[in-house]
Amino acid sequence: MSKDYLSKYAKSFKWAGFFLPKKTYQSCSILYDFCRTMDNIADQELELIIRIKQFKEFKDNFTNKNFTNQIIKNIYKLIDDFKISKKIIYDLFDGIESDLKKEVKINSKKELLIYSYRVAGTVGLMMAKILNVKKETSLKAAIDLGIAMQLTNIARDVVEDEMKNRKYIESNFESIKNTLIIADDFYKSSFSSIGDIPINYRFAILVARRVYREIGNNILKKRNIENYNKSGKIYVSNLGKFFQTILSIFDFFILLVMKSSVHNKKADHQIINEVINLHERI
Repeated sequence: MSKDYLSKYAKSFKWAGFFLPKKTYQSCSILYDFCRTMDNIADQELELIIRIKQFKEFKDNFTNKNFTNQIIKNIYKLIDDFKISKKIIYDLFDGIESDLKKEVKINSKKELLIYSYRVAGTVGLMMAKILNVKKETSLKAAIDLGIAMQLTNIARDVVEDEMKNRKYIESNFESIKNTLIIADDFYKSSFSSIGDIPINYRFAILVARRVYREIGNNILKKRNIENYNKSGKIYVSNLGKFFQTILSIFDFFILLVMKSSVHNKKADHQIINEVINLHERI
């Protein structure tokens, strides 16, 4: 049985998942459960040495195909059904494992992009394969959407991350704003290629993209670091999600008449390619 972490933790994705066929939603939920299990091991309030040990055990169980663990059994079914390269999975392991340190600090845009690919671009790519996306430029755009969402997370969670001794960006509003500008470029890059997703899955991705992008807009409305620090977890209300869903209807019809554009984040992908061969993953 799936733990259905998607329902528990990912309210924005749960909302968008309403628009997916049930069987596809279940596959997406299995993927999220696997990712969330790793996140939970890394983020739990235990001594670092214990978290490292538990993470290594989970990774070893994956490598050795320990199907007594239902989460691992389920992810292998996705790997087989949708021809997902295990290199993508190991990239995800590498990303989350990089958080298992006494102190985490990202020092450059290159490090930020590589980290965001590993922990979220990988998920976007695997999700695209579940949604039967075949075109190379569209698979690259799926990575872009994952990176955009991760950059949004980083901009939202500066205070929470600092409490865990993790510093992905500087803790001032200018850095938060600049991170969201980079995220917005990745959101834009992802848009036209959503038109290559099979039509019965397309609307759900448009909704997820808009709702998550709105988190960034809500962050910017805080205007300064003082308001940001007092805000707690910044999210999109149900009314806000409803409004973004309405706007996604317009996006849907725009994509029906819009030609898919060339991938316009080649320079950023080349930065990632200096460390990780994305072509082998796609």
